[in-house]
Amino acid sequence: MDTKRNVQEQFGKYANRYVTSTTHVTGEDLPMMVDWLQPHKTDKVLDIATGGGHVARTLAPLVKSVVISDLTKPMLHAASTYLKAHENVDAVVADAEELPFLDESFDSVTCRIAAHHFPNPEQFIQEVARVLKKGGAFILIDNVSSEHHEIADFYNTFEKKRDYSHQRALPISEWKSLMKHSHLQIQKQSLRKKTLSFNEWVSRMIDDEFEREGIHQMMVGADQKVKEYYEMKVEENRLMSFAIDEWMVLCTKE
Repeated sequence: MDTKRNVQEQFGKYANRYVTSTTHVTGEDLPMMVDWLQPHKTDKVLDIATGGGHVARTLAPLVKSVVISDLTKPMLHAASTYLKAHENVDAVVADAEELPFLDESFDSVTCRIAAHHFPNPEQFIQEVARVLKKGGAFILIDNVSSEHHEIADFYNTFEKKRDYSHQRALPISEWKSLMKHSHLQIQKQSLRKKTLSFNEWVSRMIDDEFEREGIHQMMVGADQKVKEYYEMKVEENRLMSFAIDEWMVLCTKE
């Protein structure tokens, strides 16, 4: 099956779970985004792969307009319903790697907890730079992998088992290289550990109990150094929570 069709199928099936997901609804990154962007009432914003629409809900009262885009129609419909009180939000079905917008159309572009699903991150960054006005701001927030290959491979493997539309969480060094190549200059960045409840995390994408248990066994059976890196909390041989790395970066277009 085509990679992007995988994304559409997976997220179409579970769209409403992403609207209500505590991982996506809450988070210190949303108010931090406002602080970093310092949005103006005249700004036009594009939120790529909007998911549940949480970024748009945060920014809509502060700017002129927000375009929410997503590859998956059911996801976009769920986000639009969630955002129906905001009259300055428009929804457009769009591929993050082939955006249907003119050059230099937006004052700001955002993409939160989605880029690890994109098969061609280089094209995504190029498209961001293309639709962003000169001097405009881009905020990327995403799960990132360790620069240590073994630890990175473990994360991408267990994430792929939970969600077959997952492509790869990139290390920060790779993101920085892509941004530099597209003339996006980093202004601010923040790396944090994000703690996830195992049960909520695995149940968001998998209904089958046997599959969930397989992922559980893989994680609790990991090497000690891997368990320590991901801060796995195990009680009575059951994984309660773990932590992954989340990077937030603000760039401006040169």
